Amino acid sequence: MRRIKRALISVSDKSNLKPLLQVLQKNKIELISSGGTFKIIKKLKFKCVEVSEFTGFNEILDGRVKTLHPKIHAGILNKRKNKSHLQDLKNNKFENIDLVVVNFYQFEKTLEQTKNHDKIIENIDIGGPSLIRAAAKNYNDVTVITSTNQYSELINELRKNSGGTSLNFRKRMSQSAFAETAYYDALISDYFNKISNISFPQKKIIYGSLVEKLRYGENPHQESAIYSKNRDFGINKIHGKQLSYNNYNDIFAALNISKTLPRNTGTVIVKHANPCGVSILKDKIESYKNALRCDPISAFGGIVACNFRINKKIASELNKIFLEVIIGNGFEKDALKILKSKRNIRLIDATKFNLNEILKFNSLNNSILLQSEDKKIFSKSNFKIVSKRKPNKSLFNNLVFAFHVCRYVKSNAIVLASNKSTMGIGSGQPSRLDSCQIAINKMNKFFNEKNEVVAASDAFFPFVDGIEKLVQSGISAVIQPAGSIRDKEIIKYANATDTVLVFSKSRHFRH
Repeated sequence: MRRIKRALISVSDKSNLKPLLQVLQKNKIELISSGGTFKIIKKLKFKCVEVSEFTGFNEILDGRVKTLHPKIHAGILNKRKNKSHLQDLKNNKFENIDLVVVNFYQFEKTLEQTKNHDKIIENIDIGGPSLIRAAAKNYNDVTVITSTNQYSELINELRKNSGGTSLNFRKRMSQSAFAETAYYDALISDYFNKISNISFPQKKIIYGSLVEKLRYGENPHQESAIYSKNRDFGINKIHGKQLSYNNYNDIFAALNISKTLPRNTGTVIVKHANPCGVSILKDKIESYKNALRCDPISAFGGIVACNFRINKKIASELNKIFLEVIIGNGFEKDALKILKSKRNIRLIDATKFNLNEILKFNSLNNSILLQSEDKKIFSKSNFKIVSKRKPNKSLFNNLVFAFHVCRYVKSNAIVLASNKSTMGIGSGQPSRLDSCQIAINKMNKFFNEKNEVVAASDAFFPFVDGIEKLVQSGISAVIQPAGSIRDKEIIKYANATDTVLVFSKSRHFRH
């Protein structure tokens, strides 16, 4: 147990100070403070010594140097039972500081509010992290508080221990403090990497704030939690059961596609992180129906992401099958009334969700595999028509649509499409030929009429047998990346069968 006699308080977030100050005063704890915090404490009519008076040294450099003083840091860092430390304090007439209550300049909030570099730099806290690190290091003797959320815990601790704190409490607050300084430094490091256009620095710091501790991971015996780099997560659950690890995985897969579709257009249905139906028809009802029609069996128990506001009519259609999650760019009141009739279905408002500066992570043991997301914007220059038969505008647009969907399907990926909607998707097979067969089987199972169906492959066909299987099933046009040693054979086969063949300059694996 350590009795607190003197506290240093210097906070950027000055809310909820009064209850804490009342308890500190009741336990006759001397207060030291500076700047705006000192003024607030005095305004609340509590006794307080200004830092400059305590140290005998006025703050300088427009407030950049206030608490960076030996009397402050020696008072925090000395070991209370170390005779040499005690002698140093006595020789210099320094006093112990037993409690440090500090939170930082709001650097993260500043990044959200401005791009002015000078303002951002001035909101990098120096004294705060130094105080916190010192107190956290000396947790055996000093208590450190870094958040207003910890005030109530400290108050309870002081009441329970007659103005003192236990070692376990101080150790726990120290852990939190070092996490806080690490997170803060990570934000600053990330900012400097961005303004320097460095994606892969020598030291990569991954940071995030806990969004939610999940019930379990992919399976009940696995632990799981979700973290976010942004304070505003962008995904707002407005109804339904708690989201699981698998739900989040599917939600991310769905949003990764839907947010790349034309503005306020498109429906994506996902099952086990793979799309099983996508449509970008402008009519919202037809868009949903066509996406569902691609594979209604797989859609059962899946996730639907509507890249538009969900109205009553669409809600009525969505309500006809069992879905785990429905995502929309907002929901009309009548739509919510219909969808909320199912108690457990998760409804997600993704209006504020944006895709930007995405990095993909994969990890094993102590290694992290990192890459930029596949967000290449397609233009006509990315494609080359290599067959004698040329596609009209509608056919070419369907080819590009299918190819775009293809990049979000697990490799090996084959997507069949017509009328801006998928008709069959083959995913995640070691053999590209098997993916072709799966996509064809899906199409034949759910579609009787097949009008100008196109096929997309996420990588080149290594042999003619892949494109041959597609053409024999009724495919009229194929788009694939170039690069096979047998490209000429595939072009020859396309010309022999009067098939449109388009080569892409880019490959789009998704493992």
